[in-house]
Amino acid sequence: MESGKQAVAPAPKPRVQVIDRRQMVLRPMAVEQLIAEDPPARAIWELVGQRDLSRLKAEIKAVEGVAGREPVDPQLLISLWIYAYSEKIRSAREIERRCGQLHPGFGWLTGLRVINHHSLSDFRTAQGVGLEQLFVEVLGVLSQAGVVSLERVMHDGTKIKANAADNSFRREPSLRQQLAAAQQQVKRLEQQAEQDPDGRIESRRQRQAQVRAARERQQRIEQALGELEQIRASRDDPEKRAQARASLTDPEARIMKRAQGAIGPAYNVQISTDAGHRVIVGVGVSQAAADTAELEPAVERIEANLDQKPQQMMVDGGFTNQATVQAMEQREIELVGSLTDRTALTEATLRKRGLAPEFFPSAFSYDAELNHDTCPAGKRLRYEGREQQNGNTRYRYRAVPADCQACPLRRQCCPGSRKGRSLVRTEDSLLMAAFKAKMATEAAQQIYKQRAGLAEFPNAWIKDKLGLRQFRLRGRVKVGLEALWACLTYNIQQWIRLVWRPQQQVAPIAT
Repeated sequence: MESGKQAVAPAPKPRVQVIDRRQMVLRPMAVEQLIAEDPPARAIWELVGQRDLSRLKAEIKAVEGVAGREPVDPQLLISLWIYAYSEKIRSAREIERRCGQLHPGFGWLTGLRVINHHSLSDFRTAQGVGLEQLFVEVLGVLSQAGVVSLERVMHDGTKIKANAADNSFRREPSLRQQLAAAQQQVKRLEQQAEQDPDGRIESRRQRQAQVRAARERQQRIEQALGELEQIRASRDDPEKRAQARASLTDPEARIMKRAQGAIGPAYNVQISTDAGHRVIVGVGVSQAAADTAELEPAVERIEANLDQKPQQMMVDGGFTNQATVQAMEQREIELVGSLTDRTALTEATLRKRGLAPEFFPSAFSYDAELNHDTCPAGKRLRYEGREQQNGNTRYRYRAVPADCQACPLRRQCCPGSRKGRSLVRTEDSLLMAAFKAKMATEAAQQIYKQRAGLAEFPNAWIKDKLGLRQFRLRGRVKVGLEALWACLTYNIQQWIRLVWRPQQQVAPIAT
C-alpha cells in the first residue's frame, strides 16, 4: 500500500426481512371477509339458495336423530359448479384444488372446506332432472324481472368438439376385431381373479379396477357398433354407408364440420335466445351435423320451459326449409329466416361432377306450352314425371340417350352418364312461395339484420368466457348436461348483470 493512503472500509450489506415459505402459519381468518360484497359468488349463493331444491335433498339418506355422515349440501355443490364454470373451470379436480388453496371465491362458498372431486363429479352428471328444474326456475326469475318476453327468439346451432380423438373412429371390420380382443381380455382378467381370490387387498383392488376398465371398453365398442347401424340408416348413398365409422372413445359423437373449416368429432348444440336481453330460453344437443330438422324441437323446449310459445322465431338458412316453414305456420309462430341459395348449391354439385358452366340448368330454355326443356345444343329434354319432396313439386326432364351419345358436347354436358342429360325443375308450394315473398320485403330484411349479433352472442360467450370449446364428458346425455350447466351459468351471469347488481345499488338508498 502506498504511503499516505488509508484503507477504505467496505460498505455494510443491506439487511432485509427473509421470506420463509417453508414455515407453517397459524392465523385467524374471517371467512366472510374473503370476498367483497359484490362478487358473483355471493349472488350465485343467494340465487341458488332461493330455489326449490327439495327434489335434490329428497335423495339424502342422512336425517336428524340417526347416525351417519352428512353429505355435502346440494346448494353448495350447485353453487360451486356454477361459480367454477364462470371462472372457466370445468374440472372437478381443479375445483378441489382451488378449495384447498384458499381461493377467495371457492373458500367463501365452502367456508374454507375442501370438497372431494368425486362428490363434485358424481353430482354434475347425476342430477339431470334437478338441473333442468333449476334452469326453468332461473328462467322464471328472469321472466318475473321483465327480461324475458318471447316476442322474438333467435335460434342457432354451434358445433362443440367431443371428448374423442379424430383417429378414434373405426369401420365395422376394425370394430369387430376390437370387440373380440376386448372380450378375450375381460375373460382372461376374470379367470385370473377367480384363481387368486385371497390375494392382498391392494392386488384385489387393482384386479377389480382392471376388470372394470376392460368391461367398460367392451361396452363402448358394443355401443359403437350400435351407433354405426344408426349412421348407416341415415345415409342414402350405398358407398357412404360402406364408409361409415364410429368412435371407440365416444360412440355417440359424430364427425362434423366446425369453425374455421375444422372437421372432427363433435356435437351440435342448439341454443334459443330471447332477443330482448339475450337470455337463453332453451338448449339441446343433437347428433345431426345439419340444422335442417332442429327448429321444431327447439320450439318445444321453449314451450316446456316457459309454458308459452314464442311469437317470432328467427333463424339462418340452415333451418329454413319447407318442413320448418310449415311447422311454424301450424304452430302460429312467425318465422323469419334467410333462404339458402339452392341454385348455387346445385351448380357447385354439377361443377364437382365435371359439368361446364355453359351447361348449368340456367342455360336450358323451358317451353311452358309444350312442357319441355331445350339444351344449349338444341336438343329437347322431354317431360318424364313429377314427385313431391318436402312439400315442393319436382318435375323431371330427360333427353333421348341417342341424342346425347352423338352430341360432340357430351363431355361438357353430361360426363359419365349413359342415359343422357336430365334436368329437374322445382315448383314451390303456396306456403313456401308466400314465405319467400315476405322475406323479400324491406321490413323482413331489416328484422333479419339483427340475427347475427343476437343469436351468435351466447354461442361466443359460452366458448370464450366459459371456455366450453370441447366437452369433458362423453355420451349425448352427459354432454347435454354439460351444455345445460354452461347455459345455466350464462343465464345467472345475465341475472347478476340485469337484476342483482341494480338491486344492490338501490338497496343502500332505500334504507
